[in-house]
Amino acid sequence: MKHIYLGLLLLGGCGATPDQWVAGGVGVGIGSIAVLGRTPVDAVVSVVTGRDCSVVHWDKGKSYCKPEEPPPEPPVFCTRSLGRVDCWDDPAALPGHPKGVADGPAALTPAQEKDRTKGWVF
Repeated sequence: MKHIYLGLLLLGGCGATPDQWVAGGVGVGIGSIAVLGRTPVDAVVSVVTGRDCSVVHWDKGKSYCKPEEPPPEPPVFCTRSLGRVDCWDDPAALPGHPKGVADGPAALTPAQEKDRTKGWVF
């Protein structure tokens, strides 16, 4: 659909005045912000840097490009006790290596870590 709009913009390019070019460029920028959340220039910067960059972030008082997210904190290790749950700072120091209350992995898989750290587009 956006190719149609670009084609229509280019069709009038031969006889377009500078004011019409500026109006077309502003229209494309506003439409891009509404649909993609970034201007065409932001999209190019995001692809080149591999980060999520946008004037929308900047307008909200944040940095132009989103900072890289730190890895998630390891989950707290908790065990069952009589009538309650006890949580431990260092589960390796517990005798007998008891089973934790929470089921599931305590760290991200390599595929999850790759997905977490991938760039904006790729």
